[in-house]
Amino acid sequence: MSNEHTPLITSRVCGLTMIAPTCGAAPESPQESASGAPSQSPRRLNTFFGVMVPTVLSMFSIILFLRTGFVVGHAGLLEGLLMIAVAYIIISLTILSICAISTNGAIQGGGAYYMISRSLGPEFGGSIGLMFFLAKVFACGEYVLGLVEALLDVFGMDTESSASVGVRVLPQGYWYTILYSSVVLLLCLIICLVGAHIYSRTAFVILLVVTVSLLSIFISSVAVKPQNFVITHQGMGNQTLRYNASFTGFSAATLRSNLARYSLDYSTNTVMSFATVFAVMFTSCTGIMAGANMSGELKTPSVSIPRGTIIAVIYTFTVYILLFILASATCDRTLLIQDYGFFQRINLWPPFVTIGIFCASLSAAMCAMIGASRILHALALDQLFGKLQLFGFVTSRTFCNVFIWFSSQCCIPGGCDPFVLQCVVFAGHLNAVAGLVTVFYLLAFAAVDLACLALEWASAPNFRPTFQFFSWHTCLLGILSCLVMMFVINPVYSSGSIVLLLLLLLFLHYRSPTSSWGYISQALIFHQVRKYLLMLDVRKEHVKFWRPQVLLMVSNPRSSCQLILFVNQLKKGGLYVLGHVQLGDLDALPSDPVQQQYNFWLSLVDKLGVKAFVDLTLSPSVRQGTQHLLRITGLGGMKPNTLILGFYDSCTPDDFFLQDSAFYDTSVGQNSEGEYNFGVDLPSLQAHFPPVRHVESPRWLSPEEYVGIISDALKMNKNVCLGRYFFQLQGEGKDSKTDGSERTIDVWPLNLLQPGCRDYQDVCSLFLLQMACVLNMSSKWRNARMRIFLNVETASCDQGWVINEETFRDLLKKLRIRASIKIVSWDPAVQHHTISEEERPSESLPTLSEDFLSAVNCMLTEHSSQAAVRFLYLPRPPAQGSQAQQYLAQLEAITYGLGPTLLIHGVTPVTYTDL
Repeated sequence: MSNEHTPLITSRVCGLTMIAPTCGAAPESPQESASGAPSQSPRRLNTFFGVMVPTVLSMFSIILFLRTGFVVGHAGLLEGLLMIAVAYIIISLTILSICAISTNGAIQGGGAYYMISRSLGPEFGGSIGLMFFLAKVFACGEYVLGLVEALLDVFGMDTESSASVGVRVLPQGYWYTILYSSVVLLLCLIICLVGAHIYSRTAFVILLVVTVSLLSIFISSVAVKPQNFVITHQGMGNQTLRYNASFTGFSAATLRSNLARYSLDYSTNTVMSFATVFAVMFTSCTGIMAGANMSGELKTPSVSIPRGTIIAVIYTFTVYILLFILASATCDRTLLIQDYGFFQRINLWPPFVTIGIFCASLSAAMCAMIGASRILHALALDQLFGKLQLFGFVTSRTFCNVFIWFSSQCCIPGGCDPFVLQCVVFAGHLNAVAGLVTVFYLLAFAAVDLACLALEWASAPNFRPTFQFFSWHTCLLGILSCLVMMFVINPVYSSGSIVLLLLLLLFLHYRSPTSSWGYISQALIFHQVRKYLLMLDVRKEHVKFWRPQVLLMVSNPRSSCQLILFVNQLKKGGLYVLGHVQLGDLDALPSDPVQQQYNFWLSLVDKLGVKAFVDLTLSPSVRQGTQHLLRITGLGGMKPNTLILGFYDSCTPDDFFLQDSAFYDTSVGQNSEGEYNFGVDLPSLQAHFPPVRHVESPRWLSPEEYVGIISDALKMNKNVCLGRYFFQLQGEGKDSKTDGSERTIDVWPLNLLQPGCRDYQDVCSLFLLQMACVLNMSSKWRNARMRIFLNVETASCDQGWVINEETFRDLLKKLRIRASIKIVSWDPAVQHHTISEEERPSESLPTLSEDFLSAVNCMLTEHSSQAAVRFLYLPRPPAQGSQAQQYLAQLEAITYGLGPTLLIHGVTPVTYTDL
């Protein structure tokens, strides 16, 4: 990305220089400068204020005061403690992953999104970050509605009464609820706009108030005398339901009675179950990332996030255990399940609990708002969603907060209207929507565990977290537990959230720009590929699993793009390497010029859309460089077995860069703004590769050296292919939709320069058939017709060619090759072939007359002029270098004007008839 805000090293190492800052002092956040925020606002939050306080308050929220009795009353003490244990085991596994990731490097703003995106890449980071952001926005609206509902329970007027009683001075109604919620939400916005430092101080005051409220509950359980209550609810048909409940104080009988099972919930009028109760209870555990979301404001995130989160979790776990035991030992089951706010009834001074509820709700709403704004700010800076969304413009933190306020404000009318979202207020119908929020949080937790697991499995040397109390077992167990609990809570919400995640992944995969963060997928692929390459034993190779593994030597891709595209269809899932030799001597150069060229060649591969590797070398000669590449390219069992060269002729090559709009039109395929292009844009790519060779231009390669390359490859037991006229081949590009239905593949399996040869089953002929069959199986040639031409001398009295034809048909049937056989008489060519084989030296090239070569060319032109591509037998090159020009002249003569032609000489067995 052009605006990449994550530098390679984001913090300094203590003691490296005399001017280095004190160890632990974080440098200025790059996100601050990128967003235009004042750079003089440094990170100021420590572990206590920045992590522990917001985490504790987020985990308490309103659940602490209004759902403790609900969980214990329905599930019973033992099952309630089991739920707490399961929930805290799940979040503890995730906390181990958070601590490991946060101590592996400098953490910037964005919290969980930053960790996931920098570990798993932009696709996972952006999708999980967006879903986490939505969960925070939705939770913010819920917390505000819960606060308003609790406020109206205490101060709201009875709408059916003409006068208010006591302090009940607030009018009630749909629009009044929206008004009160908006005021509370505006208060949260003001506090968040002032800054994270003021928010942390406000949260600390709220924590003190909540702590006092908790102490009053524990004291009241001992100080308050046993008493009875009459609880009323509005039932069906406007009937009033009355329940007799009691506070017994600490009693063994009360404790035994609270081991009961599930019953009807008065707020939703449904029978509770383990899943529904656990969903409500687990909402209290979803705040473990509140401190991580403040990573951009922490002095030392790598120290504060692990320490503060662990302390907060231990503290809240202790409080919940004590409250569960206290409630089950002092209150009968009726009181617990029929009154969510029973702590107010049994308190020495009920306003203690009321104030605690108000403060806990307010702090949870502020924490959700500021956490969502930090996630949105990080998403905006990374520009993962491009310019199509609002995320491209909210690079200011002030605007982020306002946007979160507006989004939460939009949630409030739906939450107030029972016909829109069926009452999402905590105090009334939290049970109906807690599952959705919980599922979103669990999905985010699973993603964090996945990020840590991927880093651990990748075994990258730079993954060195200072927090060591984790392993891949804890990460995997965390992922599985989160996913299992998601579907236990609500299978519909879980399935929907996963579908949404997959859609976002696909969108970001195709629309997000390439990042320079480092992709964990590459590290994992490297790790696994190395293992499998070691397992790919060349001694276990079998001919029936043979596939082409091609090294295509390219001098200048401007004139070879069509051949590159064609060979991509010919590889059949095998290794495909583009090789290039740079002439030079490393001793005379200050640095290796090849290393700077790789990005240009890789960009060319991206432009063409071929699945190929690139291997470049520096050598004094092309022949020597080709030998190097044939020997060292590939690893283990993945090494080239076939060398492909362009044809050596005097044709003036075409410039493919001037024909394909992707290479000359800057408006086509142009990098989107902010896309990281690895330093190679279209003008740089065009300028890197030199213009095509003119007729009068000197050649880099002599005929002797070219033929020598062919001979070297055959000596090294490599198959050789020569491609000619492939600049005329159309429809091979990545945007082409052709399936080959209008194409024809012609195969001439005999050596056309030796008319007396009738062996259709030698290694080279069978290799020729196999390569044609491989091409016929590729996507752009699958429906092409394949024709095989058999040359016979019809003028002779020998009718053995009929038997040979039948034998050849049987061979094709055994090889499962579908092709039509064409019998061609080459009597017109044979009559010009007057060389006696007995008079020719064994290693010498036969001297063929021009009339014979012309007759062979006419025969090929007559029968294969309409073919899309032709496969011809490539004779073995002469042993004497002095005959190189004669050898090339013969090849040029028989292929002149044919169109795309591949001359092939195979030396390895490739066909197999058994199962």
